[in-house]
Amino acid sequence: MPDFRTLQLDNGDDILLGHNDFWLKSLDERDDAFAKLRHENAHGAGMCFHEELSVIEGGIAGPGFWSAVNYDDIRQINRTPHAFSSAAGITLGEQPPETLEFFGSMIVLDDPRHAKMRMLVQKGFTPKTVATIEESVRTRARDLVAQAREMGECDFVEQFAAPLPLGVICDMLGVPPEDEQQIFDWTNLILGAGDPDFTMDLHELILGAAGMFDYAQALGEDRLKHPTDDIASILMHAEVDGERLTAAEFGSFFILLAVAGNETTRNAISWGMHQLHHHPDQKRQLIENYTEMSMPAAEEIVRWASPVLHMRRTANFDVQVGNTKISEGEKVVMWYWSGNRDENVFTNGHRFDINRTNSKEQEGYGAGGPHFCLGANQARREIQVLFDEIFTQIPDIAITGEPDRLVSGFINGIKRMPCTTR
Repeated sequence: MPDFRTLQLDNGDDILLGHNDFWLKSLDERDDAFAKLRHENAHGAGMCFHEELSVIEGGIAGPGFWSAVNYDDIRQINRTPHAFSSAAGITLGEQPPETLEFFGSMIVLDDPRHAKMRMLVQKGFTPKTVATIEESVRTRARDLVAQAREMGECDFVEQFAAPLPLGVICDMLGVPPEDEQQIFDWTNLILGAGDPDFTMDLHELILGAAGMFDYAQALGEDRLKHPTDDIASILMHAEVDGERLTAAEFGSFFILLAVAGNETTRNAISWGMHQLHHHPDQKRQLIENYTEMSMPAAEEIVRWASPVLHMRRTANFDVQVGNTKISEGEKVVMWYWSGNRDENVFTNGHRFDINRTNSKEQEGYGAGGPHFCLGANQARREIQVLFDEIFTQIPDIAITGEPDRLVSGFINGIKRMPCTTR
């Protein structure tokens, strides 16, 4: 195992990406830390090898990991799946054996099994289905904004950013309205592990994941027997080479879709509103030129927010990435937050700028490769449609307090953020 190599911030604090305490630091300190890591790597020292602790009680402390922080290194890892496996897990920490069944969806598969699973799942995202989803996005966004306009003040996350993607996903999967809050609570628990507001306990995490998995399996089995016009029915009846999804495979995919599609879009929307509020000139420009600017703005929001902070891979054999030799079996963590701020690609990458000409090159949807985000286009549309409705109905919306950030090295989340809507 390589020796741990630790850099320091200007204030003398160690840069410990595998410790939860690091993720309590300010965003400016986070940016400074990754800038130092990028500089160290780019100037010949190679990647740092970081110590790895469990973020929850009862979790497993891992052997350590390489940190890929430069844009090109991240793209190389994502685009050479023969060299880097997803099957050992895609988050920094060691995955407890008790959770493998729940989180065993296609995101933790390698080809050829991954390719076949992805082909099955794509059958639920035809142009006709996507058009139906678009109607759901617009209707839900319009209703949420109309409600907020009457309220006068509210929590932006609770009123806008959380219910829109969650509701759309529940519409897609045929989840009844009375179950939406339970789905939301499960997703918060799973991705909030390590934050005291959600859970610091492995047993509680397992119970939450098991509850969601059981719910999803029951839904899949019901749709297999009694198909309707939702994506759950399409997925349970889809075939590739004579194979169908099992109820267990559908359960794992349900968790992936609910968690990834809800939390990531939710946090992109939240950070987008935060940044537009703090850049009123850009907010005004976007409102005045929405048709032209909405897509570049959506790309810049995802680039700046980097809702998924990292993905991890494991080396299948000895391999060179940039200046670093990675041995077979070693972990490498791709820090999308850092790649999306690499000064060799994004000038002043720490700054939010909807006029940036290359925001679409951002790595927030996975930097290419076979695991590129299946829901990327849907996420873009949800961001565009919600802000369209907000700026049409309540253009003077204002953030009135600092965001209460999620304590996580995986999701760049906002738990709460107050706003006025008149």
